[in-house]
Amino acid sequence: MATFLLEVGTEELPAGFVADALAQWQEKIPSSLAERSLAVGAVEVYGTPRRLAVLIRDLPLQQPDQTEEIKGPPAKAAFQNGEPTKAAIGFAQKQGVELADFEIRPTDKGDFVFVQKTILGQPTAQLLPDLAMQWITSLEGKRFMRWGDGDLRFSRPIRWLVVLLDDAVLPMTLVNGSETHTSDRNSWGHRVLHPEPIAISHASDYLTAMQSIFVTVDPRQRQSQIQAQAVKAAQQVGGVAMIDPDLLQEVIHLVEYPTAVVGKFDAEFLALPSEVIITEMESHQRYFPVLKSEGSQDLLPYFITVANGDPAKADIIAAGNQRVIRARLSDGKFFFDADRAHPLESYLPRLETVTFQENLGSVRQKVDRICQIADRMAAQLQLSQDDRAQVQRAALLCKADLVTQMVGEFPELQGVMGQKYALASGETVAVSTAIVEHYLPKGADDALPATLMGQMVGIADRLDTLSGIFGLGMIPTGSSDPFALRRAANAIVNIIWAANLSQLNLLQLLEQTVAALVQSHGAVLQLPANELLQQLQDFFVQRIRTLLQEDQGIDYD
Repeated sequence: MATFLLEVGTEELPAGFVADALAQWQEKIPSSLAERSLAVGAVEVYGTPRRLAVLIRDLPLQQPDQTEEIKGPPAKAAFQNGEPTKAAIGFAQKQGVELADFEIRPTDKGDFVFVQKTILGQPTAQLLPDLAMQWITSLEGKRFMRWGDGDLRFSRPIRWLVVLLDDAVLPMTLVNGSETHTSDRNSWGHRVLHPEPIAISHASDYLTAMQSIFVTVDPRQRQSQIQAQAVKAAQQVGGVAMIDPDLLQEVIHLVEYPTAVVGKFDAEFLALPSEVIITEMESHQRYFPVLKSEGSQDLLPYFITVANGDPAKADIIAAGNQRVIRARLSDGKFFFDADRAHPLESYLPRLETVTFQENLGSVRQKVDRICQIADRMAAQLQLSQDDRAQVQRAALLCKADLVTQMVGEFPELQGVMGQKYALASGETVAVSTAIVEHYLPKGADDALPATLMGQMVGIADRLDTLSGIFGLGMIPTGSSDPFALRRAANAIVNIIWAANLSQLNLLQLLEQTVAALVQSHGAVLQLPANELLQQLQDFFVQRIRTLLQEDQGIDYD
């Protein structure tokens, strides 16, 4: 048994590609080995921003011999008067067998010649270079590039190849125009801490060799290190590290040798909404915020960045990041103060300049349709005049923050800033809460809106989108759903179920929404009213079936 190592050295790879590439290899490599009858002990994939690697343990040195049954010509064509014909002789020569190896067996179409042919297994060392090249070139990803004068496409330029079977270098050449990379045993260390190459003497020494040149190739190990270091760093300043799982997965693939560094920002910026500070840190800088305590939403004026540089230079790294976050938070404070200088309602005219969909008009026109749908819902639910007016106010203002400077800089804060600005403008808590809640749920596992007003505006918004996009003939097919219509319909059903809105007549709402849409946009619609309504009904029925079967686990019958 042998150990095989393939390392593909590159320029710095995008974090998302590293994760995707390792997942692809983890699936493809075992199956490609199995196709060649190579049973192995373990296939371990590793990756950093500068390398992708696979370590295969307990690999047999040779394929096993295989016996293959081959069907030949009909017996009457192979033999005449007991003598072999040209057909029989040619078949024997082609398969490399003797006439004495023939076996005559009956089939549905008469008697045929069969032979049992032994295929000798090849040495594994001869198979691996071609396999390795397939593993490299079969990787898929977004925005692949070409470099130099070659046609090879990869996420980033390839710079070296390590191909070892135990202690032997397997010959492999990657050609990209005039650029050629030949396999050897030399890998490269951390750009700062060990910029020199290292010769890997044996494939099984790979992990140890990488640690000696300040490269932690195992993403799982880097994740454990980052989490432990971030927790400890936050404790040192009396706080708790806020570690978002998605951000953690990204940071893992941004560094080869992680070092958590604590930075500080001016406490005056804590006057900003915590969502703004957190978004600035996570989205722009890939920092982990520091909370006052577990479960708290109050921040301390610190952040944790995971550096890929020299740990001895932590103070310099912290100072540089502090300058950057100060500039970011200063921008955030400017946007926040400038936006609050005007009441939220004053932003409504600007929504005329934002297109919802070219045939369905501006976001301002969409807001008017949301208001109409929400009012029909209020009538069905028999709300009081005061509550009905509050629903109308929430529907009117639900998109106003889209044209504020803060949301222009951070689109992910839509709704959140609408709530802040509504409160600052003197709107009621109920209206302000509905503005942020009407976007919920944002995903399959997200929370649902908790207030009736938020539920109503959220349903109205989605009903308008569904009817309008369906009316244009843009019905989801297969995996194509650019307007997330399946998610919108699922959200409507889940909100109605969870809130037990039994008085709400969804069919009647669809009929009213379609009728109003035909009246206002009939000239651009691709479907007549009756067909559009039927398509929407069928779509909701299918979503309900899916939710009942997949989410609730109820049998189809």
